[in-house]
Amino acid sequence: MDATGQFAGDVFQPVGVVGCGLMGSGIAEVCARAGLQVIVIEKDQSSLDAGRRRIDTSLSRAVRAGKVSEEQRDEALSLIHFTASFEELKYCRITIEAVVEAESEKESVFAILDKVVEAPDAILASNTSSIPIMKLAMATSRPEYVVGMHFFNPVPILKLVELVPSLLTSQETVKRAEAFAAGVLNKRVILCKDRAGFVVNALLIPYILSAVRMMESGFASAEDIDAGMVEGCAHPMGPLALADLIGLDTTMAVAGSLYEEFKEPLYAPSPLLSRMVEAGLLGRKAGRGFYDYGR
Repeated sequence: MDATGQFAGDVFQPVGVVGCGLMGSGIAEVCARAGLQVIVIEKDQSSLDAGRRRIDTSLSRAVRAGKVSEEQRDEALSLIHFTASFEELKYCRITIEAVVEAESEKESVFAILDKVVEAPDAILASNTSSIPIMKLAMATSRPEYVVGMHFFNPVPILKLVELVPSLLTSQETVKRAEAFAAGVLNKRVILCKDRAGFVVNALLIPYILSAVRMMESGFASAEDIDAGMVEGCAHPMGPLALADLIGLDTTMAVAGSLYEEFKEPLYAPSPLLSRMVEAGLLGRKAGRGFYDYGR
């Protein structure tokens, strides 16, 4: 802490980010833009290269928009180290897992982090959008230091972070994680109970699934469903376009987690959503989902 009793950014350095897809790259970028040293882990060199390009493209876009200078972009890039070795996370004060939204994958990551991160009080955070934090915490020997920190895509633009302690997360960990997200990264933090979907997805996913079922039934087209919510309810984006942005695989994974926890029919993925995911029609990242993005 500094003289005012606040946590300074230096106490969180270096920051580890496991996974450099859409979410991980965004998290790494906002940390670097806040002046923090960041270590990014990916499974292989091609994934690391893709993540590096993603961050570079995002920062260059921010330069064109006047959000950062060229010097600030170069400084941020210089603060990010890319590696495929988990051992390089040993000195991290906070590590944020941002791998695919699959419980087994995330549990595996936490088991590894438990072994390699040396500081006994280091925060181990998950960017999961739906998986209960307790399940991930129990893959470690230090559940009191495991917490959910759910960022939103695109991370450099959207301000929200859902902070999700489990039943075993210590109050000190919650306090430090909130200080990191709000005080260092300048995010708006909301505190959530450890239930699948947390706040946002518990509200959002049934809405998206209702839109998918409406289209699937032939009640209205994707374009008209989205136009109805944009023009009639002043939403910035319709539910099906939003599903494409989130990724239909992620949407289905979150729906599956919600259904497993609550057994409510409104959380169950529809057959159309399942078939689209099986076909690889995952939305923007695949070039086609409910809309064709012309790749």
